[in-house]
Amino acid sequence: HNLSSPCAISDNWPGYSLDLFTYPQHYYGDLEYVLIPHGIIVDRTERLAKDIMQDIGDNDIVVLCVLKGGYKFCADLVEHIKNLSRNSERFISMKVDFVRLKSYHNDQSMQDMQIMGGDDLSKLTGKDIVGTGRTMKVLLNNIEKYKPKMIKVASLLVKRTSRPDGYRPDYYGFEIPDLFVVGYALDYNEHFRDLNHICVINDHGKAKYRV
Repeated sequence: HNLSSPCAISDNWPGYSLDLFTYPQHYYGDLEYVLIPHGIIVDRTERLAKDIMQDIGDNDIVVLCVLKGGYKFCADLVEHIKNLSRNSERFISMKVDFVRLKSYHNDQSMQDMQIMGGDDLSKLTGKDIVGTGRTMKVLLNNIEKYKPKMIKVASLLVKRTSRPDGYRPDYYGFEIPDLFVVGYALDYNEHFRDLNHICVINDHGKAKYRV
């Protein structure tokens, strides 16, 4: 595969051994390897925050976090943006709101999507929006109706797939092979949200937590 960006993780990357890190004992035996350790996620997120600040730091920002998979990345990203704002000449006003897109059932992405939550999307008129999360197209179509000044999408992960509709966010942390990953708030049927690293689940883990 050609790696289209410097933050791409190649298809033959063996990952890190689970023995190198600590992780919840109740997942022993359920994981194949660590794809991205927590420390690297944190450092990369800090860099994304810097890039976002440079691009849209002059504006009031509404951050729309896509739950539940996006909440940890969103919280860390917002924290980094706040720190950068605090230490720079320009203070940016930032509001955070949450929406839920329900689309994952077992490990097949379902086609039908529901949007739930978000105070009132009409308040987004004329604002800059940074969306974080995995299932964006439906949401973007909905947000565009309210004519915000600018919409940017930040996502921690982008999967390399052969699908033609491969969506590319404006900012992303890592491009990864088309693997089913869990951890850092990404779940498998509500499990693995308490895992700090991004890991590849093994067949035993999939069978154990299948709905």
